[in-house]
Amino acid sequence: MKEEYDFSNGVRNPYVKKLKKQITINIDNDTVDFFKEQSKESGIPYQTLINLYLSDCAKHKKQLQMSWE
Repeated sequence: MKEEYDFSNGVRNPYVKKLKKQITINIDNDTVDFFKEQSKESGIPYQTLINLYLSDCAKHKKQLQMSWE
């Protein structure tokens, strides 16, 4: 192993923008159950599915449509 390494010509990590941040969020039981069912069908962990859905909403700048009736 070298004493020192030269990183002056290194390339920036292209995945730095994709780092995840752990948060705490309250989600209705029905919503979690929905994503857990989707998880069983797709084989993708339910938390990943929720992240994919929210990422898609952010990417496409989807606006929340609500009506109080």
